[in-house]
Amino acid sequence: MSAAAAARKRGRSASGAGAGGGTGKRRRKADSAGDRGKSKGGGKMNEEISSDSESESLPPRRTEEEDEEELEETAQEKKLRLAKLYLEQLRQQEEEKAEARAFEEDQVAGRLKEDVLEQRGRLQKSVAKEIQAPAPADIRVLRGHQLSITCVVITPDDSAIFSAAKDCTIIKWSVESGRKLHVIPRAKKGAEGQPPGHSSHILCMAISSDGKYLASGDRSKLILIWEAQSCQHLYTFTGHRDAVSGLAFRRGTHQLYSTSHDRSVKVWNVAENSYVETLFGHQDAVAALDALSRECCVTAGGRDGTVRVWKIPEESQLVFYGHQGSIDSIQLINEEHMVSGADDGSVALWGLSKKRPLALQREAHGLRGEPGLEQPFWVSSVAALLNTDLVATGSHSSCVRLWQCGEGFRRLDPLCDIPLVGFINSLKFSSSGDFLVAGVGQEHRLGRWWRIREARNSICIIPLHRAPRPPAGS
Repeated sequence: MSAAAAARKRGRSASGAGAGGGTGKRRRKADSAGDRGKSKGGGKMNEEISSDSESESLPPRRTEEEDEEELEETAQEKKLRLAKLYLEQLRQQEEEKAEARAFEEDQVAGRLKEDVLEQRGRLQKSVAKEIQAPAPADIRVLRGHQLSITCVVITPDDSAIFSAAKDCTIIKWSVESGRKLHVIPRAKKGAEGQPPGHSSHILCMAISSDGKYLASGDRSKLILIWEAQSCQHLYTFTGHRDAVSGLAFRRGTHQLYSTSHDRSVKVWNVAENSYVETLFGHQDAVAALDALSRECCVTAGGRDGTVRVWKIPEESQLVFYGHQGSIDSIQLINEEHMVSGADDGSVALWGLSKKRPLALQREAHGLRGEPGLEQPFWVSSVAALLNTDLVATGSHSSCVRLWQCGEGFRRLDPLCDIPLVGFINSLKFSSSGDFLVAGVGQEHRLGRWWRIREARNSICIIPLHRAPRPPAGS
């Protein structure tokens, strides 16, 4: 090969290498630019990938047809749900109405049953077991009489108390405040132009069931009739030949029964200021009297040892025997049962269908006196909460004793003692049964056989708290 040909060959190869190097440079630049673009593109792709991942976590978009279909179904479901809810409310309302009707029917049936039992004289509500003995500090003491209290009555609405005493006065008290509302003073014998009143020991009082009339009787053989609201004197009934010892209004009427140491029972019409009739039968001075809504009354015959039920229309009487001493107090429990107390210390429960006591509790207040010479405490007063099984008795044994009558009034069980010092000459339950009023004196209401100097002549209002009843399911 010639030198010129070799030189041309070297020139071509050199130029080829130079061209190849330029191309490589351009390719490297393009590659680097591509890399840069790729890196930038890679960043954008990364962002797009993260966005796609977020979009994957959300629910996929629905078409308009799917939305419309779902909206249409929701409305139907809502209508169905509201319909079911409305039907459920109707069902609940009907159930509540049915329960209310059943409850009212039970109440009406129970009330009718009570009315029938009350008319038959067999109603006996169980309240005695709920009574709790009050604390001595809860007993309110009202003082205003100078001598021993002999009798008390409570107005039908339980708002006021009338008390009378051996000092010949009558005081009307407010139950709520304990203050005196009115005082009927003693009348002097033979004095003219003075306000009407009693001039001798007042032994008994009674108030009509509508609270309109108050009657009071004394040792001067008089019965005075007062307007209970204003304490204004209305009439004076005369006719008894000895001390008036018992008074009672027939419930729901203004018919008044009175009894006396003259052994008689008289009937009066207070509204017409008239005398009706006289009944005889007791063999000794009658000590007490009571009546309810039937046209009859019951009396305690004192030393003749009998309890008598007087049927006024027939002018007949039923005679009951059971006490061994003088029967000084009596109270009707319902139309068919009564309780009495005597100076032999006994308390008796009676039914009108039996001539003997259904239950007899001897030494009801214990014994007094020296060993070997013990005598029972006299039972000076009795009271009964109408149509229930709760009875109270009083003596001078320093307590009022509460009793529970057993089923059918065939048992008498002591409940509790309420401490009161003195002669408990009168006891009365309020109509609601929320309190018991005791008339306390230093002497017995019918005499001066003993005198308890530490006693206070007073009216005691004893609250009767009731224990809460356990739940029905317990």
